[in-house]
Amino acid sequence: MNVEPLLEVQNLRAYIGTARGTVRAVDDVSLTLDKGQALGIVGESGSGKSVMARAIMGLMPPRSARSGVVTFGGRDLLALSKKDKLEIWGNQIAMVFQDPGRSLNPVVRVERQLTEGMRRHLGVGRSEAHDRALRLLQEVGVPDPERRLRNYPHEMSGGMRQRVMIAISLACEPELLIADEPTTALDVTIQRQILDLLRKVQRERDMAMMLISHDLAVVAGRTDRVSVMYSGRLAEVGSTREVFDEPRHRYTHALLGATPTIDHARHAPLRVISGSLPDPTSPPTGCRFAPRCTHAQDDCLTPGPELASVGTDHSVACLHPVTPTPIKTLTLSGR
Repeated sequence: MNVEPLLEVQNLRAYIGTARGTVRAVDDVSLTLDKGQALGIVGESGSGKSVMARAIMGLMPPRSARSGVVTFGGRDLLALSKKDKLEIWGNQIAMVFQDPGRSLNPVVRVERQLTEGMRRHLGVGRSEAHDRALRLLQEVGVPDPERRLRNYPHEMSGGMRQRVMIAISLACEPELLIADEPTTALDVTIQRQILDLLRKVQRERDMAMMLISHDLAVVAGRTDRVSVMYSGRLAEVGSTREVFDEPRHRYTHALLGATPTIDHARHAPLRVISGSLPDPTSPPTGCRFAPRCTHAQDDCLTPGPELASVGTDHSVACLHPVTPTPIKTLTLSGR
C-alpha cells in the first residue's frame, strides 16, 4: 500500500527582487518528507536552504514571488489564505529559527510566549497551559523551569533560549518541525546538546523533521535522508548513509573532502573548493557547479542536468558523476 508523503514539494521557485535584479534563491526544487522521517538539507551559505524553508512556510520577504506546489497533509500550502495559514503555523508545522535572541520577544516573559500558541490552537485554560509549559521546559532540559517561566529572554543564555524556542515549537505537538540552522552562534558543546535533543524529541513523538545546516557533520547521524543544495537547486538526494558513504555529485564529493575529520593530519592543509557560488541574479545556464568543478566538460554548460536515479534511494543531477567507490567520510553517529 502506497502511503502519501506528509510533505511534498513540487517545482518550488522562490524569487526575491533586489536593486541588483531578481535573486533566484530557489529554482525548481522538488522533494518529499514522510511522517516520522528526518530530512537533512545541506549546502554552503547562500545555496537557498533557508529561503526554501521560508517559502514552504509562507514567510517570504517583501518583493518576492513563489510558484510551484507545496502539499502538506493533502493541502496546498501556497494556495491557503492567511487565516488558514495561521491555523497551521505552530499547530501542524513549527519552525526553529537560527537566532533565538531575535526570534523571542525581548519584552515578554517566557511563560506567555510558551502558552499563547497552546491557548490559541488547543483551547486550554491558563492553569493547564502553565502546567504544559513546565513539562515542555523539563522535556527540553531547562533547569528550574518554574523560575525560567518568569524570565525574560535576555536573562537566559543562548543555549537556554534555543531550548525555549524548541519548547515553543513543540507546544502544540506539530506533525512537522523545520529546524533552520538551530545551533548558529552556540559553542560546540551546546550545539551537540541541542542537536541530540532535536533528534530525541523527533523520534519520541514520531514527528517529521527538516534539519537545515551548512555543516555536514550536523546531519550525518541525525537524519534518515539528505538533500544537497547548490545555488538554489538540488544536486543530490538520497539516504544519508548512501550519500555520505558514496557521494556521486562532484559538489557533494568536494564538500565531504573539505570537511575535517578526527584522523586528519594535524599540520596538513585542509582541502577547499575553489571559487564561490554563482551570482544568484544571473546563474549559469547549465550545471551551476560547473565553473568550480575540476571535472566539468562542454556538455555541463548546456541546460540541465535533472536529477536522475543512481540507486534505490539515491538521485544525482550530474552528467559526469563520481565513480561509486566508497570514500572515508564522516561517522554516522547517533543512529
